[in-house]
Amino acid sequence: MEEFVVVKALEDGVNVIGLTRGSDTRFHHSEKLDKDEVMIAQFTEHTSAVKVRGKAVIQTSHGEMTNE
Repeated sequence: MEEFVVVKALEDGVNVIGLTRGSDTRFHHSEKLDKDEVMIAQFTEHTSAVKVRGKAVIQTSHGEMTNE
């Protein structure tokens, strides 16, 4: 089963950035969320990490955190 990450923006302009797998980590996808928008991201064979910039609530199967 694939791992999911839920990001809810607490302010306008929250960036959610997908990073690639492999010997060179690179940005491969970016989304900008406005306040109260929600994005559901999935880890895949291409995505090994997700970076969140801005105030947001982040939920995973390991728990919930707030990025301030």
